[in-house]
Amino acid sequence: MRRTMLMLASVVCLVVLGSVLISRGISAQDVAGAVYNPYPPGILPPDLVPEIDRVNREVKLIESEALAQWHALPINSGTAMRQVQILGKLELFDKNLSVNKNQACSFCHMPYAGFSGPIPSVNLTTVAYPGSSHFRFGKRKPQSYTYSPFFPVLQYNKAQANFYGGNFWDARATGFLLQSADAEQAQDPLRDPLEMGMPDSACIVRRLSLSAYRKLFETVWGPQAFAITWPANVDQICSTPAGAAVFGGNPNPVSLSPVDRGRSNATFDQYALSVAAYEGSPDVSAFSSKFDAFLAGKHTLTANEMAGYNLFRGKGNCNSCHVDGRSTTLKPGQSDDGTAADVAPKFTDTTSSNLGLPKNPADPFYYETTPDSFGFTPNPAGFAFTDLGVGLFLRNLSGTNPNSDWAPLAPAFDGFMQVATARNADMRPKCPNGKSFPKAYMHNGYLKSLKEVVHFYNTRDVYPFDVESGHCPAGTKEKVNCWPAPEVPQTKDMTIGKLGLTPTEEDQIVAFMKTLTDGFTTPYPDSNTFTGSCP
Repeated sequence: MRRTMLMLASVVCLVVLGSVLISRGISAQDVAGAVYNPYPPGILPPDLVPEIDRVNREVKLIESEALAQWHALPINSGTAMRQVQILGKLELFDKNLSVNKNQACSFCHMPYAGFSGPIPSVNLTTVAYPGSSHFRFGKRKPQSYTYSPFFPVLQYNKAQANFYGGNFWDARATGFLLQSADAEQAQDPLRDPLEMGMPDSACIVRRLSLSAYRKLFETVWGPQAFAITWPANVDQICSTPAGAAVFGGNPNPVSLSPVDRGRSNATFDQYALSVAAYEGSPDVSAFSSKFDAFLAGKHTLTANEMAGYNLFRGKGNCNSCHVDGRSTTLKPGQSDDGTAADVAPKFTDTTSSNLGLPKNPADPFYYETTPDSFGFTPNPAGFAFTDLGVGLFLRNLSGTNPNSDWAPLAPAFDGFMQVATARNADMRPKCPNGKSFPKAYMHNGYLKSLKEVVHFYNTRDVYPFDVESGHCPAGTKEKVNCWPAPEVPQTKDMTIGKLGLTPTEEDQIVAFMKTLTDGFTTPYPDSNTFTGSCP
């Protein structure tokens, strides 16, 4: 009966999507080939299509707000900083920058969810979000934008034998070219076949040249930005998803002269730097949490929050990676020599680590083993794919790894994922029905609450899994008194897993982490735009 209901839900999802596509001027024949659904029943949430439309309406609302902010802004040298920030905001909320003009960057990164995943049912199931070409799904949970500009250019510290900086879970946005890891991160999803799907960076520049905010872009970066002679077929190419067999692996299918290609590349870089300016602004990285008020001496923490703070820095060992720049034995505001400590801690050391998480079988990426209507197969390996994180990036000398000296280090970093900031980990909207907005945690979204996160750190190595199957043995409950085998066991971080925290102490750490949510001292911009409901 349950399988029948799941199959029915999948059919309903596709029927609704087909109706939506037809209503947008796509023929029924094209719809039949446009929907990519290699997923077994129960993988896609049944409300996926209406939720996609709901988020797109919210995106449009914030885009309209940003356009109004631009038009209300005096254009002079005194507003130059705000101009580039608003430009970055407009870019992130512009769905025309995707191949099918149906998905903005912010579709996966909405303000009310800490600039992460905005769909409750997706957070509870697939975790990864569908891209512009429905339904190609990415392989990881969307990371938060908040405080991402504070990650430095990726570098390898020989003394520490560790990488610092970069962006993305696997640190592949090194930042070496633009000297901004965050800016280079902004460039990747637009060209990712599983995300916004543009086949050429020139396509983003082409769409920017046709945007409602072109004049603002030229005000910020100069009129030469779009002085490009476009070939007659540019719009046809830019409406064909990346990875399509017709491109034959050509990463630059738009035919431009060397001069125009150079100009397009420069404009694409300027696009990215504008995004980084917005993400580094108080609109996104606000330092407006209860904890920030506490550091400023303007608010006190509750007894539970303070106990959690001390556990965070002590027994819980959280501070070893999510650093706050303070000692456990000193008053806030002082370091060991009595001078002022970090007054704006980032709660990350910008390194990466393998926490020993199990594989998440709900991720649609594992089922994308067949070609779609464009001849593109997202994941030929299926469940044999192992997400090696930083190790995977370091092996990619033909792609994103800019330093051949790093390649031999790959095995030591297999399974490593970036240490995300703990700030805004609990940011979520208020649900009209009074329920809690669900979020997903870690690179594969296996953990669904901060309590589960802390409990995993605390007990990963306390409760055994069945060695033969890798699953929980009979008589145990997953995520309570059992954790499945890690996806990448050989490099597992052993500083966690058996912390000896009591259930009360776990709750106290969670209470402290909630004090890191921005919007306590001043309203968080666009945090009230959620129009959905919660399961």
